[in-house]
Amino acid sequence: MIVALNTLDLSMVGVALPAIRVDLDMSTSALQWVVSGYVLGYGGFLLLGGRAADLLGRRRVFLWGVTVLAVASLLGGLASNGALLIITRFIKGVAAAFTTPAALSVITTTFSEGPSRNRALSIFGLFSASGYSLGLVLSGLMTEVNWRWTFVLPAPIALGTLLAGIWLLPTVRAEQRDRRGYDLLGAGVSLVAMLLLVYTVVNAPKVGWLALQTVVGLAAVGVLAIIFVAIESRSRHPLVRLGIFRSGPLTRANLGAIAFFGGFISFQFVVMLYMQSVQGWTPLQTALAFLPSAVIVAVGAPRTGALVDRFGTAPLIVIGFAAHVVAYALCIRVDVDSGYLTSVLPSMILIGIGFMLVYPSLNIQATAGVPNTEQGLAGGLLNTSVQLGSAIGLAAVTAVITTSGDEESAAALLEAFRPALWVVSGIALFGLAVSVVGMVRRSQPTISERHGGEKTVMESVT
Repeated sequence: MIVALNTLDLSMVGVALPAIRVDLDMSTSALQWVVSGYVLGYGGFLLLGGRAADLLGRRRVFLWGVTVLAVASLLGGLASNGALLIITRFIKGVAAAFTTPAALSVITTTFSEGPSRNRALSIFGLFSASGYSLGLVLSGLMTEVNWRWTFVLPAPIALGTLLAGIWLLPTVRAEQRDRRGYDLLGAGVSLVAMLLLVYTVVNAPKVGWLALQTVVGLAAVGVLAIIFVAIESRSRHPLVRLGIFRSGPLTRANLGAIAFFGGFISFQFVVMLYMQSVQGWTPLQTALAFLPSAVIVAVGAPRTGALVDRFGTAPLIVIGFAAHVVAYALCIRVDVDSGYLTSVLPSMILIGIGFMLVYPSLNIQATAGVPNTEQGLAGGLLNTSVQLGSAIGLAAVTAVITTSGDEESAAALLEAFRPALWVVSGIALFGLAVSVVGMVRRSQPTISERHGGEKTVMESVT
């Protein structure tokens, strides 16, 4: 439920932005931080949130995170000025950064590797996609009444989740947690680096990718990354055990998550602009246009686990990425007079199929073979990749749109959208290439197989 709440909360805000701007008298630059503030808090704290679940206890971190999320949601709905609204969005992002990896690690430590975990992670993916799609529809409906309802609605949902968590989540004994010490220096450096990276990427379209602020910001992130690696390699109790990246499946899953969500979120952004700015659709009509994808995910995602049991994650990820590449390419040909059924619906169907196959498979692949004491870390890494991919992809297409043509007519807007869709397609092609490498490596016989041995659980999943 919490992953559905987080994605629902993220998608609900977009449609409400014009009304928020008028009611709170916010400038365009300030308005973007209603969305970016959430992304900054979420992306910046995910690594810390994931490791906190391992060290402090998944139940404790989850329940406190949901509590903070509920309070911040209520305060956001009551905000009387833009600054307070942005602060509550940042706090909600931080809360989500602790609850999402905690929820994922609860699943992966409750269910053993194999069919039961695969099915559980498939349902996890279902709630994520359903929450995002439902948020689009609800935001269209509630904005018609008052934009504040889009912020207040998550509060009672979070409260219900909190009560369910108190009742259902088992209390884990202290000896079952990772009892290693706390890498405070590494945590501090990683937090500053992630916050600076997300801030720089989100702000780059506005100030320019070659602006001094952007260049210095990215350079500083690079220096902090080097310092972080040096700290982790020498720490007795690292925040991120660097050896975890020796797992090829985990590394490919994180690269795949960056590409998958970098393309997916950017595509939705471009298509929403196309529908409202070029086709003249209402926010509710635009939201309903994405429902076919949501229906496919709702029906298919619970069955993805069975497909993983039979074929492994690598082939499903390849097929899903291929579906998205085709979906994005098809939309490049849309015109001012293009109809939804012939020009957009085929892409929506392919998007749904791709999400149904890829997202649960990435969760399974990223956590397979990881010890229980590092499941929070694995979940934090994967969700960090999701947020980084979303931020980088969205920043890239925003920059392309703002520098391509003018905005005086629908035709001019459309010509600005086409290069952005090429960028989206390129991001998906990168993900497809990474996934093909994974499938090729999977098809190569392992040392144990050459000697007649059994494949391990890790090999059979990936």
